[in-house]
Amino acid sequence: MLRNVYNWASMYKTSFWFVIKDSFGGMEELSSKMRNQVRKSLKTYDVCRVSASEILRVGFPIFQTALENYKVKAAQINMETFETRIRQSEKAGNVDFWCVYEKETHKAVALAINTLYEDCCDYNTMKAVPAYLRNSTYPYYGLIYEMNRYYLQELGVKYVNDGAHSITEHSNIQPFLIDKFHFRKAYCQLQIVYQWWMKIAVNILFPFRKQIPVQAVKAILNMEAMRRNKY
Repeated sequence: MLRNVYNWASMYKTSFWFVIKDSFGGMEELSSKMRNQVRKSLKTYDVCRVSASEILRVGFPIFQTALENYKVKAAQINMETFETRIRQSEKAGNVDFWCVYEKETHKAVALAINTLYEDCCDYNTMKAVPAYLRNSTYPYYGLIYEMNRYYLQELGVKYVNDGAHSITEHSNIQPFLIDKFHFRKAYCQLQIVYQWWMKIAVNILFPFRKQIPVQAVKAILNMEAMRRNKY
């Protein structure tokens, strides 16, 4: 199966999009409530770019607990797989690592892994210890604010990108970014090329996609619905 995207940032609404932000307005662009929450986050936590070795030191427990608490069951990751991913990212040379540390305890409670290109930055991974997302200290708020500031204002990239419309529905991060941080949907068209047998299976199962319990199959059918603009 091959997936292609065309008509990037189309003026016409479709069922498939990327979630991007192409401007940074500082605290002034946020609502009064959001400004207070971001300030509380930055008062509680230190947000900084770190080395790959630091992510290797503190990151695995964050990954592990975050994946265990997804509302949709996600594939777990072991230490060896985690280390391999970080080493490969470091070798690529254009990957940034971020950490969020509780100021009082110096404990790492959240992280991000981003890929930086010439004119944009992909927010590939954000993970946080779930307990800190529920204690009204808002670690993600400070992390996202500082990353937006760094890439859009300091480096001057054209946009930051949180990725395509999710087909797994495992996270609410994209609606959160749109609602709270003024990310927007960059609409585009999705093209999928299936192997012949897979195309037949997708066409047979598509009318029953909402009843399919197997997450891997459901994700493919969700993607097909986006291709047909029926999602």
